[in-house]
Amino acid sequence: MNAIYVAEDVVLRVAATTAPAEAALELAAVLTAAGVRVPAARRPDVVRHGRLSVTAWERLHPAVGADDWRAVGAMVRRVHELADDELPTAYPRPPAAAFPWWQFETLLTAVSDELDGAARSGLETAIDRHRWWTAAESPLTTCHGDVHPGNVMATVAGPVLLDWDLLCRAPAAWDHAMLVRAERWAGCDPAWYDAFAAGYGWCGRDDPLLAAISELRLAAATLMRLVAGRADPAATVEARRRLAYWRGDPDAPRWTAV
Repeated sequence: MNAIYVAEDVVLRVAATTAPAEAALELAAVLTAAGVRVPAARRPDVVRHGRLSVTAWERLHPAVGADDWRAVGAMVRRVHELADDELPTAYPRPPAAAFPWWQFETLLTAVSDELDGAARSGLETAIDRHRWWTAAESPLTTCHGDVHPGNVMATVAGPVLLDWDLLCRAPAAWDHAMLVRAERWAGCDPAWYDAFAAGYGWCGRDDPLLAAISELRLAAATLMRLVAGRADPAATVEARRRLAYWRGDPDAPRWTAV
């Protein structure tokens, strides 16, 4: 978990990290050298207070206008092309399927009382249909892990990729998964994926592996909203909106990222 504080043109990030915070500074330097726009470190050191680490970063100022998704795709391609020995050894890169929100049986059990029969059936059918993906013979690469509009900021210099906490090892399709299903999210334009894919140099609209990962991402997003609803009523409202999709409702509303 992170907290962000702004002091004029500096952003202070306070976090309880599972790896040395210095690794985040090293990662930013590697990505910048590779042509990936990320926030620049304002200081080369880390301040510690108990379990908390504080790092200082440049404050980004958003530009007026839409994000350049073609440029984002090109940057993600550069991330995927990084060799293992170019990355900080201390920065975690777990297998993507190891993340807690990808443990579907555990999540289904945790929210069982929130699911009606039709919604549960839709979720379980999708999860079962795509179990094969973890055994797919697809090369693994270093992925950003969470490429979506909330993690991209348009600036005068071009789009900047934010939030590298979910860096992981996965098939390249992992970083295409949210944008290829943009039609499910309010405020997202399906054309964004076409631009992203053009910049990346590969379009996965007809790729079975990407189809599996993207559908499972929707399942994870729904179940995690239900879990969050245990403490946040607003999350429950959104999660119940999402369940209409899993019931097969042709008029299911688009989802909001809250």
